[in-house]
Amino acid sequence: MSARYELGVDPDAVSAIDMHVHIEVDGHGHASLPDSLTEASSAYFKAEDRSPDIDTIAARYREWGMAAVVFTVDARTALKHEPNSIEDLIAGAARNNDVLIPFGSVDPRTGAEAIARAEYLAGELGVRGFKFHPSLQGFDPSNPQFHALWAALERIGLPCIFHTGQNGMGAGLPGGGGIKLAYSNPLLLDDVAADFPNLPIIMAHPSVPWQEEANSIATHKANVYIDLSGWSPKYFPESLVKASNRMLQDKVLFGTDYPLITPQKWLGAFEQQSFADEVRPKILKDNAVRLLGLAGSGSR
Repeated sequence: MSARYELGVDPDAVSAIDMHVHIEVDGHGHASLPDSLTEASSAYFKAEDRSPDIDTIAARYREWGMAAVVFTVDARTALKHEPNSIEDLIAGAARNNDVLIPFGSVDPRTGAEAIARAEYLAGELGVRGFKFHPSLQGFDPSNPQFHALWAALERIGLPCIFHTGQNGMGAGLPGGGGIKLAYSNPLLLDDVAADFPNLPIIMAHPSVPWQEEANSIATHKANVYIDLSGWSPKYFPESLVKASNRMLQDKVLFGTDYPLITPQKWLGAFEQQSFADEVRPKILKDNAVRLLGLAGSGSR
């Protein structure tokens, strides 16, 4: 029987919650991506340690005094490549539930199977959210054919992270490895947010080249958030920093994209940016505590 995750993160015991950490190899050594995409993304991000295992990641976040949301992406249809084991990821998070929070992933292009899988991962295995990457998975989230999946996830009631903006996946390859950037336009998520208002949506990353669109959506839709992963804060669009200090201060979330970007590098650059002192703790932890339902959870 697969291990079930029980939340054990004490928000008072950590200084920050990293909302965006990839687990890219499972306990059997199976990688989440084909080699060509792994190598291209490593070069794009200049990553030094591309695929540490989940226990190594947990030990590092424990040492750093942080918690982390961990996930992989199920893109089996688009990539013709099975994902690394999500059951293995959940078991690893369960072993390290003081610092790790697992999100599941399903392939929307598998239809009813994706819905059943999402219900199983949430109901039986205890995942605390879901991760989607429309460009990598090759789908338009606004397409009505996926409405049944979003309706099911709305009933489940857990937050969903969607990749938006520029892609490190396939960067520099001929044709970008066949990965289409348009699927990661945040405007496609505006349809989902409007049609499923009780589905919490996290737009991952500064949404370059569509940052103004992302700012507008997060301002307009109460159920939409932005995580700040995938970019060093020194490269953040000015409009994102300004919005984070004002109307989006309760809706932006710390995230790194580890292991592609380390928390140390991200936080070092964050310190140099013009985020207001009263906003910084909201970004680093408080907003995530509220969104993930960690308040008062304590250690178990």
